[in-house]
Amino acid sequence: MRFKDKTVFVTGAAGGIGEVTARMFAAEGARVVLADLLEDEGVAVTQAINETGGDASFVKLEVSSETDWRHAIASAEKVFGAVHVVVSNAGISGMVPDHENVDYMDRLTSVHIRGTFLAIRHGAKAIVRAGGGSIVTVSSVAAYCGLPGLHMGYAAVKAGVLGMTRCAAGEYARSGVRVNAIVPGLLPPMRTSVVSADPAMRKKFFETVPLGGTGGREDAANAILFLASDAAAYVTGAEVLLDGGFLAYRC
Repeated sequence: MRFKDKTVFVTGAAGGIGEVTARMFAAEGARVVLADLLEDEGVAVTQAINETGGDASFVKLEVSSETDWRHAIASAEKVFGAVHVVVSNAGISGMVPDHENVDYMDRLTSVHIRGTFLAIRHGAKAIVRAGGGSIVTVSSVAAYCGLPGLHMGYAAVKAGVLGMTRCAAGEYARSGVRVNAIVPGLLPPMRTSVVSADPAMRKKFFETVPLGGTGGREDAANAILFLASDAAAYVTGAEVLLDGGFLAYRC
C-alpha cells in the first residue's frame, strides 16, 4: 500500500486517465478526491470506488475557476484532513476538425494553461500545509512535435504545461513539493476526441510507433503513481514519456 494515510486529489477523474488513476490510487490505500465538471459520471466512479473498499469523495470542479479551486481544496481538507498529492489531469482534445478555430483556442488555454496553473497554485499550498508531497501534470507529445490535424493551440498549451511544471519544480522544491509531468503519446480516445477517434487515422499513426499500437490509460496511471510515490523522492522537474518510442526518431 504505497499511499496508505495519503490523500490524493485528481482532476478530470470522471473518466479516461483520471478515472483509472483515481481507482489505482484507491487500490494502493489512498484516500481519493475525484474532481470533475461532469458530476453524474464523477459521483458514479466515486461510489464504485467506495463500494469496492476504497475511500473516495467527489467535488465538482471547473478547473479554470479559482473560486472552484478554493472550494475544492477546502472541501478535500475538511473531509480527509490534508492533501498530499495533486494530479492535474483534466483536459480536452487537440484533434478537432477546425484546427484554426479561435474559440477552441480560448477553451484550450482556459482548461490546460489556466487549469494547470491553478492546480499548482492551490495544490502546492495544500501540500505544504500537509508537510510535503507531489504534483503530477499531464502534457502530450504534441508539446515536442507537430501532428496532422492537430489544433495549433493544443501544441502550445501542452508545451506550456511542461514550462509550468519545470518552473514550479524549482520554485517549490525547498518547500517539500515535487512537481513532475507525464507526456503521453496516442492513448485511447478522450471523451472530446473527434479526429483522433477515427480508426483509419489511428491505424496510420500506429505505424509510426516503434513499439506498435497504442498505450493504455493504465500506462499513464502507473507513471503518475510512480511520480507521486516515495520511490520518486529525488525526482522533480521530470518529464516521463509514454509514447512507445514515437519521439525516438524525431529528436
